[in-house]
Amino acid sequence: MRVMVTGAAGFIGYHVAAALLGRGIEVVGVDDLNAYYDVRLKQARLARLGQGFVFHRLDLADHAALARLGDGVEVVVHLAAQAGVRYSLEQPFAYAASNLTGHLSVLEMVRHGKTVKHLIYASSSSVYGTGSALPYAEDARADQPTSLYAATKRADELMSRSYTHLFGLKQTGLRFFTVYGPWGRPDMAYFGFAEAIMAGEPVTLYDEGRLKRDFTYIDDIVAGILGVFDHPPGDAAPHRLFNIGNNRAEYVTDLVRLLEEQLGRQAVIVNRPKPEADPVETWADVSALGALCGYAPTTRLEAGIARFVEWYKDWREMREG
Repeated sequence: MRVMVTGAAGFIGYHVAAALLGRGIEVVGVDDLNAYYDVRLKQARLARLGQGFVFHRLDLADHAALARLGDGVEVVVHLAAQAGVRYSLEQPFAYAASNLTGHLSVLEMVRHGKTVKHLIYASSSSVYGTGSALPYAEDARADQPTSLYAATKRADELMSRSYTHLFGLKQTGLRFFTVYGPWGRPDMAYFGFAEAIMAGEPVTLYDEGRLKRDFTYIDDIVAGILGVFDHPPGDAAPHRLFNIGNNRAEYVTDLVRLLEEQLGRQAVIVNRPKPEADPVETWADVSALGALCGYAPTTRLEAGIARFVEWYKDWREMREG
């Protein structure tokens, strides 16, 4: 079996590719290795993916080149995207190219390909924006995005739904909630906090740390993706959307405390008002995914942060050595 993973050099993409390879599945990895964050980290992830993995450096906006890679692919796990809520305020056109044109390129590849049976694609908890009751359920309104990033991910969902309606594509969209863990993204809060604490630099908390997030450990995320992989859509519901989170909202201050304990250093806290694009709280209702494939996250924040810090110390030494 051959599976394409877009964003294979990214945080979630790397872990998914490794899990698929562990099953003996051939993985075609696609990534443009852009400089949004340290490319050395992306290259280090790729270096750990061994036999059965074939990598292509490619911008998904190049739809003709992407289409040529689809031969023999049975499942596409589309995780490539321009991430980051605040960065979308600085570089909006990067989001149009990667998240909109890139997603359309993948849809067109699947549409015209003869072998793809299932497209699994990444959406985001950001699509809920404002106006939805907690915990977020998949049938909640998602028409009030508070960032361009959120708007592009919701647009991806709508494009996918239209391609299913028009062309019968079998698809599953996953709304990720604050993923963290080893080999994570440096632009995420937990990683940035660890860097600041180790450097003795300020850690910025919004609204004095009263914000809450549904922190989801990477192993639980991979388990959910594999669950969807093993339970593809049928004809009755060819396009599906699922939350994939930890089903537990926790204060950002608790995250900082756990990082301080594991790193053995105190954070220098700076308090600032919450940016308009940031929600006060995120919290996933994961009952639908649980009903589909038994998804039940098991990793508590204290255990996940301990594993992240263990990896982070090694990565920091290797990076600076």
